[in-house]
Amino acid sequence: MIISETDRLRIRAWKDSDRDLFFEINSDAKVMEFFPFRRNRAEADALFDRVGRGIAETGLGFFAIALRADDRPIGFCGLALTDLEPHFPDGTVEIGWRLAVPFWGKGYVTEAASDLLRYGFEEKGLGEIVSFAVAANTRSTAVMQRLGMRCDMNRDFDHPRVPVDQPALLRHVLYAISASEWRFRAGA
Repeated sequence: MIISETDRLRIRAWKDSDRDLFFEINSDAKVMEFFPFRRNRAEADALFDRVGRGIAETGLGFFAIALRADDRPIGFCGLALTDLEPHFPDGTVEIGWRLAVPFWGKGYVTEAASDLLRYGFEEKGLGEIVSFAVAANTRSTAVMQRLGMRCDMNRDFDHPRVPVDQPALLRHVLYAISASEWRFRAGA
């Protein structure tokens, strides 16, 4: 299932042949620098299966990003329902991404995320999309800013799944964009 295509990318459902890349990005120390743990192969495979089921059930999830020229997967980007109550009300949708290191710095995440904002607002009828990251994760917050998302310091939070013995990863900044803000930026 192809969700969308951009000039350089295909945003699609995961294929079983993508498992190696999924494991790579979830176990890589650079990719996971701002996460409290890396996943071993069994954990990555279990998450891969959960992500696939979620996409099938809701039409939302972290989709594979593949190069359009050869359909080679390079990471993921997607829209997913958050499950971080009380920080987010039920039904809140986040946009998030991970990309294999060799593909960093080429604008792929911004390209995919821009298209997924369009998908979320135009095709899924969402009212708001949020994104969050450890404040020190300037690569991700820079993408959020390029997407036109605004920092909402009143909604920053301590992530409940980060162990307290990792205080540098606890506090998360929140960025958000509403459908009307996105339409204004898109000139629609």
